[in-house]
Amino acid sequence: MTDSRCAWDTYAQSKPQRRRTNAKGETTWFNWTQYADHGPGAELLALTPGDTVLDLGCGSGGNLAHLATLGMKAVGVDISAKQLHKARERWPDVDGMEPHQGEALAYLGETCTIFDSVFSVFGVVWFTDPALLLPVVHAALKPGGVFGFSQRPPVEGCYGCQVSYIPRGPEEDPAVVKRWDYQPDTWCSLLKEYGFPEATATVLPAPEQDQRTTGTLLVRAVRGDRTGGG
Repeated sequence: MTDSRCAWDTYAQSKPQRRRTNAKGETTWFNWTQYADHGPGAELLALTPGDTVLDLGCGSGGNLAHLATLGMKAVGVDISAKQLHKARERWPDVDGMEPHQGEALAYLGETCTIFDSVFSVFGVVWFTDPALLLPVVHAALKPGGVFGFSQRPPVEGCYGCQVSYIPRGPEEDPAVVKRWDYQPDTWCSLLKEYGFPEATATVLPAPEQDQRTTGTLLVRAVRGDRTGGG
């Protein structure tokens, strides 16, 4: 299996920086979907200024920067050094933004911080076995805290661990990463099993004006009071 860090460094090279402004003229904004100016925003995380939030797979930092400008302590972790370089290059003067390089499971296992909210946008949740990830997210999140994530919805009949191929050079094999695809009701069942009694999952349709038709799976869960997942 190709090293994940190399795969995501390759991916980083193919993605441009976030736009300087969105359709509303805002210089920072939150985006859950693969479409510009589409879907809900940071309100899904139920944060207030001064809260601490963790972005799992923060990439080039657009959502992280937005939360920092709202007054949060915005912590991010990403395995790709190239992605974090883009984040620091794009958002050099944003206070309260704290990106870390590393593997998400390791970071969650080592941190002593209890977060008010944890989220992932087309990030770590999609590419990590939920049996490994959900217990450590639960442990790092305060009771009543929101865990939110988004990714592409599954292809019908293709559930569980799947494979993604990330193109590299013309004379190189593609980078290979695993991902986990489930139907909305399966995600809700998994989350409840691991200590998130309030869980909702829905597929947001693509914007009507866009020629693409693939929606976005959006999941929101609230951590229960019990101390252990599983």
